[in-house]
Amino acid sequence: MALFVIGSNLKKCSGKVFLSVNSVAPILSATIVSKALRDVKPKPAPYPYKEKHYRVWNSWFDRTTSRFDENSKLIVVDGPISAGKCEFAKKLAEELDMLHIPDANMDTFYINSYGYDMRKLDPQLPESMQSFDEKDFCQNPYHCNAAGFQFWMYRLRYSLYVDALAHILSTGQGVVIQRSPWSSAVFTEAMYKNKYLSKEARYVFSELTRNTLQVLMRPHLVIYLDMPVSAVKSNIMKNGQPFEKSSKALTDQYLQDIEDYYKTHYLPEITTHAELLMYDWSQGGDVEAVVEDIEEIDFDKYTKHDTKMKDWCKSKERVWAEYRHLYADRKQYLMSLFNVPIFSAPELVVSGEDWATYTKVVLKAPGMRYTRGYNPDFGDDVLLKTKSVKYIPY
Repeated sequence: MALFVIGSNLKKCSGKVFLSVNSVAPILSATIVSKALRDVKPKPAPYPYKEKHYRVWNSWFDRTTSRFDENSKLIVVDGPISAGKCEFAKKLAEELDMLHIPDANMDTFYINSYGYDMRKLDPQLPESMQSFDEKDFCQNPYHCNAAGFQFWMYRLRYSLYVDALAHILSTGQGVVIQRSPWSSAVFTEAMYKNKYLSKEARYVFSELTRNTLQVLMRPHLVIYLDMPVSAVKSNIMKNGQPFEKSSKALTDQYLQDIEDYYKTHYLPEITTHAELLMYDWSQGGDVEAVVEDIEEIDFDKYTKHDTKMKDWCKSKERVWAEYRHLYADRKQYLMSLFNVPIFSAPELVVSGEDWATYTKVVLKAPGMRYTRGYNPDFGDDVLLKTKSVKYIPY
């Protein structure tokens, strides 16, 4: 089956046609190696970046590049809904001895750090402040909160991607992550074309991405699992959640728009920097064969003068330390970039009365009266505590 081509060399491997787009920065070794073939060399222990700060004086003695090896890479697994990305990414991470980060979901936002599900508060809240998750979107994609749902999904993916960068720079271990902040635009455009999202909300999203994406380092490799809409629908009916099977949102047209935007915008744009492997995944595939394909990629072909992989081609240790500090210690600043003061989309603006009601109700919920780590009712020891928890989830 012929696949979408983006100005590169098509290769054949294990009966699967895939797309190979050339590759990475000279700062790291030439190729990724599977766990079975790796020759692990001694290096410093992983830095506990979620608990400890990486200060200027730390950088004098703890060199970021001292933990790098051939597998210190960031791999993004992308593709249509229900393409088997989760299982594939998990197996790939295991084969390459990398950290697997699943795709974002709204549970991260609605379930607080003490396990209380904030969706239980909906009966006490005005409609504009009620929860809206994946299930709600599938059942009612035209709801006024659908735009807010898409914005929160982008924010959560952005947060996970920052975590991935912090992990690589602090530990040297590679990361396999499902989707990325850049792929959120695919769903925004598909929602807009199907009138799930207004023109004003789409504009706000474009401004938001323009304000936030510029500070991120792009991935080394994107693996796209291709699948026609008919196969996607079949997989949804076979393996999907009940609300996906009866979804009013996941129409043939919506799924086709997702595929089209992936292939005409996202993949061509992301591969100006990253490698791309593209597989026909209609009938599934062999992860070990994919690993073999990855091992064939020369990650040392381009120099600092090329556009490819320039985000990972940093010649000075001081620059690596600055980026490591940014992603590991200044996540709160990065998330503040989402505070874009644009009020042209009514569905993204709430009244003062609704916000006051929300605040009043939420502060009475279990675990929400004080900041995380300072709720004695949940066993937090606050007597001698002077610092808040370092890691923030979004």
